[in-house]
Amino acid sequence: MGTIIIALLVFGVLVVFHEFGHFSIAKLVGIKVHEFSIGMGKPRLFKFKGGETEYSIRPFPLGGYVKMEGEDEASTDERSFNNKPLWARMLVIVAGPFMNFVLAILLFTMMFYLMGFPTNSTIVGEIIPDYPAQSSGMKAGDEIFSIDGEKVDSWKQIVETIHSKKDQEIHIEVLRDGKEKSFSIKPRVNEETKQVMIGISPTFEKSFKKSIPAGFKAMAFIIKSMLAFFVHPSVKDVVGPVGIIHIVGEAAKNSIYDIFRIAGIISVNLGIVNLLPIPALDGGRLVFLVIEGLRGKPLDPEKEGFIHLTGFVLLMSLMVFMIFKDVERFNLVQQIMDLF
Repeated sequence: MGTIIIALLVFGVLVVFHEFGHFSIAKLVGIKVHEFSIGMGKPRLFKFKGGETEYSIRPFPLGGYVKMEGEDEASTDERSFNNKPLWARMLVIVAGPFMNFVLAILLFTMMFYLMGFPTNSTIVGEIIPDYPAQSSGMKAGDEIFSIDGEKVDSWKQIVETIHSKKDQEIHIEVLRDGKEKSFSIKPRVNEETKQVMIGISPTFEKSFKKSIPAGFKAMAFIIKSMLAFFVHPSVKDVVGPVGIIHIVGEAAKNSIYDIFRIAGIISVNLGIVNLLPIPALDGGRLVFLVIEGLRGKPLDPEKEGFIHLTGFVLLMSLMVFMIFKDVERFNLVQQIMDLF
């Protein structure tokens, strides 16, 4: 149950960031915002009025919206969405997905900061269980100064030396509490990575300076992977909202690093998917604004609203279908029964 709550909280944060993007730019350019909602459906579980805007929480947590004057209907109000300049409306639409990318960078940056970065120090940071180093008596904090009589002065040199000693017993000398100790260890090959290892890891340092560019690189990698998926799509790799919550819940069982990583990946996915040229999505609304710019005049708001409504109904139908597929794929019925 705890993992489900964490999953819903993560999804809620993703929605809040996305909708806050629309909301903040709408307010900035002077558009009248009637409601800022987290969740969908009725009745409203919680609401309060702040100025002209009503802030609410609704029962269905897999979404949210910002209701703006004149967004899906004709309006003569000078502060309505459809009476604002084209550039202002485009900024409002793009701001939602943009905030998903911002959130992803923040999540990846925090993940890298909490994990830390390996140093080149020769001090052992951790002894990996069930590997030769543990059975030999080596401990975290040991400072390696030679291997087979050869002096080592960097972690990179330690790794390279051990990798070159496949099927050979090596002699490692360390400093522990100011005293020299030696160990005879035979490395073994990791079955998954095929690397020659004795089961030691380096010390790590936390650095925002390194974490920020690493966060950008992680987001860029996910975007590249998403674009590759669109070139060669695979239905088995697509999950719906319930599947997403399940994946986040599973990540929550492992570590906070996995939560940040999965949340970052989902945030990038939401940003990209929302930019697809599909009615009811931000990308679909952006297409209509581009057409308006090319025509030099807006399309009929009522007709555009009907198209977006149709797209919304189709998306909701697809969501219901994906929910059933997710339940079947992840055997969620049995998992729910196990809770009771």
